[in-house]
Amino acid sequence: MTTAHQESLEHRAFIAVGSNLHDPLQQLDNAIKALREHQSITPVAMSKIYLSKPHGVVNQADFFNAVVEVKTTLSPDALLDVLHNIEAQQGRVRKTVRWGPRTLDLDIILYDDIVMTTPTLTIPHPRAHEREFVMQPLSDLDNTLEVPNYGKVAELIKALPLKNLTEIRHGITYHH
Repeated sequence: MTTAHQESLEHRAFIAVGSNLHDPLQQLDNAIKALREHQSITPVAMSKIYLSKPHGVVNQADFFNAVVEVKTTLSPDALLDVLHNIEAQQGRVRKTVRWGPRTLDLDIILYDDIVMTTPTLTIPHPRAHEREFVMQPLSDLDNTLEVPNYGKVAELIKALPLKNLTEIRHGITYHH
């Protein structure tokens, strides 16, 4: 399938949203606003927002995490570029400590049922199925989803402890 053909169709994608710096709830709200304002992206719903313990580098503030379902006409790579631009607009500095503190982290978790790996993007996200702060919000939106190569969200979530999450705010369904 060519990129031009991909961009002419509407695709369903799920984006993980996280922050633990500079008013994290506001960072998440600003990210959703930026997605809503983009002409090629239509947010459909956002999961509940969860407070989660940091992964990897533990000597940092807890993270606020959610997952947003979007419809988009962008290719996966073009969507990633938009997400990186939104992160940068909100003060994200890349090339810092891996899994360290950040103003905003936007990751493509799923894009239709595509399985792909490029130097800059892997779909499905390679560690999403191991992370409760991604799987629980994804389950909030659609626990019947299949994570290609890993299984159904409803089954994957059973393997996770879910003890490091605290619900902060209810989810949202967007009306257009």
